[in-house]
Formats: sequence, C-alpha cells, structure tokens
Amino acid sequence: MDTVTPPRATTVGSPAAGVRRVQRRTLAVLAVTQALGGAGVSTVAAVGGLTAAQLSGSASVGGLALTAGALGAALVGLPLARAAERAGRRTGLLGGYLVAALGAVAASAAVAVGSWPLLLAASVLLGTATATTLAARFAATDLARPQERGRALSVVLWATTTGAVTGPNLAAPAGRLAPAVGAAPAAGPYLLCAALFSAAALGVHVGLRPDPLLVARTRRTGQAAPPARSRALLVRGLAITAVVVAQAVMVGLMAMAPLHLTRHGGADLRVVGLAISAHVGAMYALSPLFGWLSDRLGRLPVLGLGAGLLTAAAVVGATAAGHTATGHAAAGHPAGHAVLQVTCGLALLGTGWSAVLVSGSALLVDAVPPAERPRVQGRADALMNLGGAAGGVVAGALVGAASYPTLCAAATALPALVLVAVVRRLRRPR
Repeated sequence: MDTVTPPRATTVGSPAAGVRRVQRRTLAVLAVTQALGGAGVSTVAAVGGLTAAQLSGSASVGGLALTAGALGAALVGLPLARAAERAGRRTGLLGGYLVAALGAVAASAAVAVGSWPLLLAASVLLGTATATTLAARFAATDLARPQERGRALSVVLWATTTGAVTGPNLAAPAGRLAPAVGAAPAAGPYLLCAALFSAAALGVHVGLRPDPLLVARTRRTGQAAPPARSRALLVRGLAITAVVVAQAVMVGLMAMAPLHLTRHGGADLRVVGLAISAHVGAMYALSPLFGWLSDRLGRLPVLGLGAGLLTAAAVVGATAAGHTATGHAAAGHPAGHAVLQVTCGLALLGTGWSAVLVSGSALLVDAVPPAERPRVQGRADALMNLGGAAGGVVAGALVGAASYPTLCAAATALPALVLVAVVRRLRRPR
C-alpha cells in the first residue's frame, strides 16, 4: 500500500516543488506505459474484426469483435474507478493491464482452436486495455494545476501515438514470427499484445510511486473550486454526453472500415494497417494542441471544434462510394480513390475524437469536486465505452443491411447535435 505522506520537497520550505517533481515522474511513467498499451489496443483494433470475420465467415461477427471489446471496456470502468478510489491509481491501472494480457492469451488460444465464440469472449477481456489507457488520462490531472489540466491529460494521450501508430504495422510481422513459437500465424498479433500489456503492467507497478491520487488527497491548496451545483450538473452532463457520442461514432466507423476496405475497396492487410495507423495516430498526435487550446481558450470552444470534425469525418466517409455491395466499382469512384478517401475520413475521425476527449475530460474534472472525481470519472468512462459498444452493434447491423457509406451518413447526426448544444451553451450568459 502506498503511503499518503506528501513527497519531500526538493527545496526546503517548498512543498509545491516536491509535488511538481511527483507530477513530472507521473507523466513520464504514464507516457511510457501508454505507448506500450496503445500499441496493444491499436493492434487489436486492426486485426480483431478481420480475425473474427475469418473464423466465422460473417461480417456481422467481425463487427461484434470490437463491440465485445467496447463492452468489456464499459464493464471494467467502474471497477477500475473503485480500485483507484480505494487504493490509488496504480492499483487500478495495474489490474487493468493484467486482465488485458490474459485476454490476449485467451484470444491466441481461440485462434488456435478456430473458435470465434471464444474469440469474442477474449475480446471482452481485451477491452480492459482500452478502459485502462483511458483511465490513465485522469491520473495525469490529479496533481496538475487547474490551468494546466488540459495539457497534462493531453500529454498522456499524445504519448500513446508512438505505440498506436506502430501497433497495427507490427501485426503482419508478428504473424510471420508466430510459427517460430509453435503458434498459428493469426495468433501472432495477440501474443504480441500479451507481451505489450504485461510490460505496461510492470511499468505501472514499478514506476507509479508515490501514487498521484494518494498524494493529491493530502493537499487541497491551489485547487480551484468547482462551479455552482446546478451549473456543474449541466456542464458535467454535456461533457459526458460529448465523450459518449465521440466514442460511439469513432468505434462504429472505425470498426467497420477494415471490412469495407478489404471487401469493397480491394485493400490488403498492409493497406488496412496504414489506414488504421492514420486514424489512431490522429487520435493522439494533436492532443497536446487541443490540451493547450482548452487551457487557453476554454473547454467549450475546443469541444465544439471536435464535434464539427466528427461530423466532417462522417460526411467524408458517406461520400466514399468505392465499390457497390456486389463488388463492382461504383461509377466515377475508382477503388484507389475510395480507399484514400476512407483513410482521410478515418484521420478526421481520430482528430475529432481527440479534441472532444481532451476538452470533455478537462471539463469534467473542472465540474466535479476532488472527493468525487474517481467515481464520476469511472462512470463517465463506463458510459463512454457503452456508447462505443452500441456504436459497434449498430455499425455492424447497418453495414450488413446496407453499406459503409450508409453508416457514415447516419453517423453525422450525433456529433452535429453535440455541436448545437455547445454553441447554445457558449451563447448563454454566464
């Protein structure tokens, strides 16, 4: 159990200096472990749907693989928050990564026996990694000053970029190396994920000392008071709604993109990996910019920007006709052009998600008293991942019944409604 005694200041008579030192260490540890965890999450995103579809022979089951992961992330959100509230951030993050590693091992076993139901069950455990990497952003804010919260959590998200971009492109080499350890090629990416999540767990266990949440509980000076109760509830509701919508739209469009690219765009696994890398890289690469903007301009303007980008991404996907459902090229839409357009749409999708997540998360921290933050943050993440699971289910059904462009067209409504709500909030007198 971590001690809750404040760290010794680096300068005599300056406790704040000791807190800043712990904050720098916390951000460094979270950055390294996020890179490892992000690589595993993005690898699962790239191969999960395709592997499930290959094992089952059904595009709908392929969509369910990532949906199962989103469901797992939703189910573990509250337990992670309770663990953090009871014993600190380190305990919650450590447990999350270990469960994800177990899920990766189970997924490799599912591939070995050719069982898609077992793969879906393993995908639920793998979803814990998504919840864990998301929970880490709040750990970055525990010791941050109010005017620096956006930048602190965005640094952790940005650190995910390296792993998130690299992960999908390691899937093919991992598949080629898998026979060397007696595993099927399709199991290779999951074995890689098991190693990545285990390394992240070790990093959190060793490096996240002292625990930032436990240190934060010993100091309340310099903490800005949350807004009045009635206003705080409205702001909290808007922040949670925005991140839920962003997750639902992002998971839905991203989950079905690989199947659309391969079955109707003629893309191979390498091209799919590049497209997913562009998407996942966009999810994190610009997060420091959005963090800085949210600290300087305010949370709501950046939230509106993110909602606008999500709407634009859905429009781009809706107009990328590519191939018809029968596999014939659509008139005026060469396959290569459609693949490029879908990839651009995925990049816009990731950028919009990043802006909403950074600003919405900072807005949520601002609106919640310190004692309630772990619990409320856990609920928000659980709802966000439930939104992702719902988005995956609806996406699979729509693509199965119609097409990927139809899915994108339907998805424009949700972020557009968030944008309207943000604009109305900005125009309301303070």
